[in-house]
Amino acid sequence: MKQQVVRLSAIEVTVLDEADHMADLGFLPGVTRILTATPAGGQRLLFSATLDRGIDTLARRFLSNAVSHEVDEESVPVGEMTHRVLVVDSTDNKTALVRDLASGTGRRILFTRTKHQAKKLAKQLTAAGIPAVDLHGNLSQNARERNLGAFSAAPEDGGVRVLVATDVAARGVHVDNVDLVVHVDPPVEHKAYLHRSGRTARAGAAGTVVTVVLPEQRRDVKDLLRKAAITAPLEDVTSATITALVPERAPHVRPAPVQAPQQQQRQSSKQRPAGGEKNGAANPPSRRRRRPRSNGAGQGGSYSTQSGQSRQGGQSRQGGGRGSQGR
Repeated sequence: MKQQVVRLSAIEVTVLDEADHMADLGFLPGVTRILTATPAGGQRLLFSATLDRGIDTLARRFLSNAVSHEVDEESVPVGEMTHRVLVVDSTDNKTALVRDLASGTGRRILFTRTKHQAKKLAKQLTAAGIPAVDLHGNLSQNARERNLGAFSAAPEDGGVRVLVATDVAARGVHVDNVDLVVHVDPPVEHKAYLHRSGRTARAGAAGTVVTVVLPEQRRDVKDLLRKAAITAPLEDVTSATITALVPERAPHVRPAPVQAPQQQQRQSSKQRPAGGEKNGAANPPSRRRRRPRSNGAGQGGSYSTQSGQSRQGGQSRQGGGRGSQGR
């Protein structure tokens, strides 16, 4: 736009989706410039979960005679969502707890903070007999649709029960009958906590949200829950806790063996087909002619420099003239 390569003066319809998320990511100034470049008389549509953080100002500035459509809480069946905060004292115990939470029979979504952690955790769970797929921003559209399809399908039809995702899956992804949401890594913002947790207890169904907390994260998680208006005590992990969250475990699925790529035969050049002697005789390997050395030094032998010092073959020759490399 600054280079006048793109002109928006003929745009008739402008749609801004996830406006609140765009504001959270800091894209509001860019959105404002784009909307300013579109004709004032065109049609504009804005979709947002909230009208805070400047979204209300954006709506008043660019939407004239706006018709508002709101989905109030009374029109949506309220599911029973239970929040649990489990404190573990080490990363090893955290890994074991996450594996236990993922081993249930119902669908569950595990949220991590980074793409690398999501991919790594999905592989670890699959290797442990708990088939899982990942969902994050590094996936292509085909891979994203394939993994979502596997998570939506029944296990008997080749589906999986566990989805490991980053926050990209917290928005715009709907899968029915998600029993459990696990914050493997607690989010930084309370809005992300609410969006993640909203993947369960949908359309009147019941669901549980579990946040796994290390000791150094206790204060941040308490502040997070306060901003999200969630009341949940911090609990120590016991066998009774795990049994209540995972009353029935899914059957162990033996992971498919990883087939190593076929090793190339290093000695293929030595193997000759039938009649190879004739072929070899007809095409003898070329040999590189060696230039004679001035001092008559043989291959790998010793020779003398001008200073009278003996040097072994393979070292550069010191003395007047061009040095030669021993072979």
